[in-house]
Amino acid sequence: MSTLVFQSDFGLGDGAVSAMHGVSFMVNPDLTIDDLTHEIEPYNIFEASYRILQTIKYWPKGTVFVSVVDPGVGSARKSIVVKTKSGHYLVTPDNGTISHIAKYIGLESAKIIDEVKDRLPFSENSHTFHGRDVYAYNGAKLASNPLYYDSLMETDLDSLVYNEIKDAKINGDVIEGTIDILDIRFGSLWTNISLDLLKKMDIKQGDTIKVTIFNKTIKKYENQMTFGHSFADVGLGETIAYINSLINLGIAINQASFSDTYQIATGNDWTIFIRKEY
Repeated sequence: MSTLVFQSDFGLGDGAVSAMHGVSFMVNPDLTIDDLTHEIEPYNIFEASYRILQTIKYWPKGTVFVSVVDPGVGSARKSIVVKTKSGHYLVTPDNGTISHIAKYIGLESAKIIDEVKDRLPFSENSHTFHGRDVYAYNGAKLASNPLYYDSLMETDLDSLVYNEIKDAKINGDVIEGTIDILDIRFGSLWTNISLDLLKKMDIKQGDTIKVTIFNKTIKKYENQMTFGHSFADVGLGETIAYINSLINLGIAINQASFSDTYQIATGNDWTIFIRKEY
């Protein structure tokens, strides 16, 4: 039996998450259930995809993740289960939530959930809460018995929906990347620029770098800052670049929100340029 880990954009203001837990315990009262987050921005599939990647490698092989960020609920979009090359499972709508783990971990296989047959009994008249009726129910069955995966209908990995995940790149003396996500509680920016890419440009901790941020074609920020080890390397209220827990470049203000201060958001429309200053 495996652990079941839930993620959604439902929040905790009503009974939705509790209902998903309850359905899972109805399937198997001995399950271990945990929650990744239920504070994904509503309808933000890119964020849901990223948060799975952020977390999955720290869970044991066989762990079953259920992610429900489903703006297309009740439509013709498919419901799927994928098995990663690391041996984890993700139960989710086929809307791009698998994108980050597909790119950075790899997928071994995928199955289709029959939303008519493979669902909570007597829920056939409910069309807007697949998180409870389809995803929690199937996630619980899979966590209870990994052989359940084999009973589902196989589908081609190439037939699934993948959203664009951009790679950071070097252009001359500049590294170009995207702002993938926020360290949401503190407002720091997490980019897709890896430590390895910084090393290729001979950017070391202690150096001064120039940071420029665009939203599409509009410049939103440009200034110099220290590339440090931690927030303590600068004074309160000062900006700093650092390496985050995913070993990528982060941009922050010591004890303040960079995102709020400079009105910076996330996604493929937000581009960041890094250059070493001499």
